[in-house]
Amino acid sequence: MEGIILQFKDFGLGAVLSLSAIGSGLGAGIAAMAAVGSWKKAFSQNKVAPFLMVAFVGAPLTQTVYGMIIMNRMAELVNKGIHLWGIGIFSGLAMGLSALMQGKAAAVACDALGETGKGFANYIVVLGIIETVALFVMVFTLGVLGKI
Repeated sequence: MEGIILQFKDFGLGAVLSLSAIGSGLGAGIAAMAAVGSWKKAFSQNKVAPFLMVAFVGAPLTQTVYGMIIMNRMAELVNKGIHLWGIGIFSGLAMGLSALMQGKAAAVACDALGETGKGFANYIVVLGIIETVALFVMVFTLGVLGKI
């Protein structure tokens, strides 16, 4: 039985990074599709295609970094024989979903900016609020890991 557990000792580490990265990839992909569509529309109408949309596309990527930070802290504990599967799964899932929803909001922001050419700061603020969820998960998870 102990051999099976040892095979999965790094499961929590992989979960936190991969789930946050999956959300980042999906979110960035959704935002990227909207940016490309908005640029295509602008080009076809001989309008300026705002390059600032790249900021919207990249916004969901930070959740992967947060997952990596938690993974590195968890690795210190796993090396001491403490397996953190639940923390890895649920914190990675929360950050991944934050990234996914941020990507969806970024897609709408791309459409709005492309259509009006206005509101960039407002859209960034909205994306920042969604980002805060992932930041809270990271900070609170690091706080719990510090007590283990």
